[in-house]
Amino acid sequence: MVQITKDNAYDAVDPTDFPAMLDPERYGNRSTAFDKIISATHDHFWDPLDKKYIDFTQPFDLETETALPEEFFPIFRTRVGDSMSREQRIKFANQSTRWQLSAILHGEQGALALSASLCHILKDPGAQEYAANQTREEARHVTAFAAYIKARWGSPLPCGATLKNLLTDIVLAPEVYKKIVGMQMLVEGLAMGAFATLYQKARDPLLVKLCQLVMTDEAFHHKFGKIWADRTIPKLSAEEHNIVEDWAAQCFQTLLFNLINAEQMQVVYASVGIHWEDARAAIMEAFTDDDRREAMKQSANIFRVLVKTLLNAGIITDRTRAFYGMYLNMEELKGEGDRMVGDDIAEDGIRYLQSINFGDAQRGQALLAAE
Repeated sequence: MVQITKDNAYDAVDPTDFPAMLDPERYGNRSTAFDKIISATHDHFWDPLDKKYIDFTQPFDLETETALPEEFFPIFRTRVGDSMSREQRIKFANQSTRWQLSAILHGEQGALALSASLCHILKDPGAQEYAANQTREEARHVTAFAAYIKARWGSPLPCGATLKNLLTDIVLAPEVYKKIVGMQMLVEGLAMGAFATLYQKARDPLLVKLCQLVMTDEAFHHKFGKIWADRTIPKLSAEEHNIVEDWAAQCFQTLLFNLINAEQMQVVYASVGIHWEDARAAIMEAFTDDDRREAMKQSANIFRVLVKTLLNAGIITDRTRAFYGMYLNMEELKGEGDRMVGDDIAEDGIRYLQSINFGDAQRGQALLAAE
């Protein structure tokens, strides 16, 4: 195990060494790095079980409408899609949406477990308290996405093998850097792109509202990862930086090529009588790397947001820039600055929550903490 710790705020113990957490001196060594985002927790509080925040009884007819526009589904731009009836297209689109939202639900469960695991090992009381807050927030995301899926389809679909393996590796990793880079940057970056896209494009108003509420929390989770990067990346040796950089690139490649492949989505294709092998062949015929690069030009593309997160954190250097450059214009991405595509959406959501929780008296306090 390689434990890369450059700041006392992220110092960790072995998860089996609970006595280390009872060291009297530990309690007085609290970092102030997380105080603002801890204090702002109440400003963006929401309860998925309270209808004043979100009402999961809001109807939407999945028999006649698609929750997401057809442009989300590459199969519709292939020979297989051309042969599908209108009824098949609606059913496939909504079952595919069910698959994608199930993956998000599983990702939120992974984030819940990871945040809880950080509580077991972070020695700094401030970092530990932040991790506990995030655990609470991830738990309400699990509740909310489970409620949405139940309202629309009854139950979620299983977790795909690629995502399951990645989440398992991150949650069970003994290395703090893998937990923070893996979840707070890679998975959270992917999620922020997904939520921003769903917020902008979804046809179901309930899904739009859900994504915005979740993003009010995710903005702070992303901040935790940024604090780690600011305090850690500049202090890494060349060898340590290579370890972090290579692992991030490996995870990115795994997600890019396997997250929603046809083989893992067999149950979705089977629901409309399509063999997944035929679907995969048709998609490979119709789409090239040029198509993938074109898709990544969209500001809310999930992988564009993920790469921008790694780039802004200083994790991507000239060693791996060409790898990411196969799909993105890295100079253009660098020129966009630190502002993320979901920031405006999250800030609007925080104002909405403040109007419910406090009226206008404390408007702006949480926005400052998230900056």
